[in-house]
Amino acid sequence: MTAVLTLVRLRWALTRATLKKSVWQTVGYVIALVIAIGTIIGAAAAAWGVGLLPPFVQPKPDIAPFNILGPSGILNVAVVLVGTVLTLMVGLVQLMLLGEGSTMSPRKFALYGIPDRKLQFGLLISGLTGLPAITGLLSLVAWAFAYRTIGACAVIVALVAAPLAVITMMSLAKLLIALSTTLITSSRGKGVFYIVVIVLFVAACQAPNLLINGSGASAFDPAAAVLSAKVAAWTPLGAAFQLPFDAAFGHVGLLLARIGVLVLTWVVCFAGCTWCLRHERLTTGASRTVKTKGLGAFGWMPDSVSGAVSARLLTYLKRDPRQAMIFVMPVFFVIIFSLQSHGESMMIWQALIWSGWMLAVAESNGLAYDGQGLTMEVIAGVRGLDDRKGRVRVYAAIAIIYLTVLAVAIAFATGDWADADRLLLGLMIWAIGLATAFCGLGLSEITSCVFLYPVPAMDKPFSSPQGRAMAQGFFPFIYLFGSLLLLLPTGVVAIILALVGVITSLYWVLIPVALANGVGMLVLGTWLGGKLLDARALSIVNTLDSFASLQH
Repeated sequence: MTAVLTLVRLRWALTRATLKKSVWQTVGYVIALVIAIGTIIGAAAAAWGVGLLPPFVQPKPDIAPFNILGPSGILNVAVVLVGTVLTLMVGLVQLMLLGEGSTMSPRKFALYGIPDRKLQFGLLISGLTGLPAITGLLSLVAWAFAYRTIGACAVIVALVAAPLAVITMMSLAKLLIALSTTLITSSRGKGVFYIVVIVLFVAACQAPNLLINGSGASAFDPAAAVLSAKVAAWTPLGAAFQLPFDAAFGHVGLLLARIGVLVLTWVVCFAGCTWCLRHERLTTGASRTVKTKGLGAFGWMPDSVSGAVSARLLTYLKRDPRQAMIFVMPVFFVIIFSLQSHGESMMIWQALIWSGWMLAVAESNGLAYDGQGLTMEVIAGVRGLDDRKGRVRVYAAIAIIYLTVLAVAIAFATGDWADADRLLLGLMIWAIGLATAFCGLGLSEITSCVFLYPVPAMDKPFSSPQGRAMAQGFFPFIYLFGSLLLLLPTGVVAIILALVGVITSLYWVLIPVALANGVGMLVLGTWLGGKLLDARALSIVNTLDSFASLQH
């Protein structure tokens, strides 16, 4: 137990040291703390409102009373389904964004001779004492008072179920991370696994819609929702959220059985994490020989400095599973909006705008993904403008080709290619999507020189360098909001057309306006980014060196 308490104290000692070292880390932590307090207050307010609801309502005389707080009622179904999706999302988000966290990575303690089980238990407890876990626990505790109408027993069991749910979330998340970092060793395997995780994340986002609607219909299907909740209540994802209802309505046997499901889940997750820890300690990676033919991208890119930068970037992208998401997300956006379109093709076309918005997210921190590869450029005296032009060439080509192919596919899939008006409207959305991508790319060439944050190593895409969580949670917002602000000229023209009353007939004017807006911001961002890179080259190299030390 002494080792476990030491690990908990070590976690918070490292957190305090990080906050003292970096102002940005402190700002990010304060923002996270404000969000946490808001989440707890929101849960308490929602619990108070739900607790005022009557057990039954009868909307119309010819309709049977619809159960709200009773067994299989609205509250029961909603809580179990939301809790199920929340548990799944916690694991996936932890895997995609936070990783195992090098601050308390098991491999950091390999030299101290701590038994595997004791070390794993200590890391689990230290994770449960973090800000996200504490926020989740207090939010669920506050939510327990939503059950006061159905009895004190339900409130008491909900208070007990709150830590059970948090422990389950943490256990499942740690097992996912341990399996991903231990069993998947090849770069190609990691890339495929990353894509699978993104697919699961998108499915989790769509789960509420799919679970409560029968056969994909747009109308709410109570029978489908109740059935989904009953199934989810017997899984580790939703069992903890069903416990208050079992207690309230006297289902003691079911309550104990669901607690058994949770305990079994903890045991399996703990055993799996311990096995992964032992396997990683005792197994050394086998060396692999990679054969290449020709010069690859260096053979057909322009014979110039910027061309060499483009070739190097393309070579990195082909081998980098961390950035695989940018090539998959546009397709997912199309699929998501297709499921929600209900026959309205313009709903699908707008996926191009969201796709363009997200295409350059990785490039907004592109130098950190490049790592120490930039050092050779600085030593060789490469101009910042040449570096920026080389990077823009690759991402701009990806955006143009990708969005154009998607636009053609949408036009044929929806049948809009046969309708001139709808095709022209789709072309306008394509132009806005491309302009969004260009504005984001132009801004990325600036932010990647100023707002850098550490990223995982290429061979461990699901790990997390120390301090990455807070920085990554704050800096990308600069890109996301800034790229939309750069579209302001297009928005002003659209507003003017709407005020004049000719937006429905002259909307096609937005096509050249949007493209000019995007290209202009891209050129400006490339030039400013080059100037910033020249001015901050040595500082950036030093920062990237410090990032590299966090990845080991």
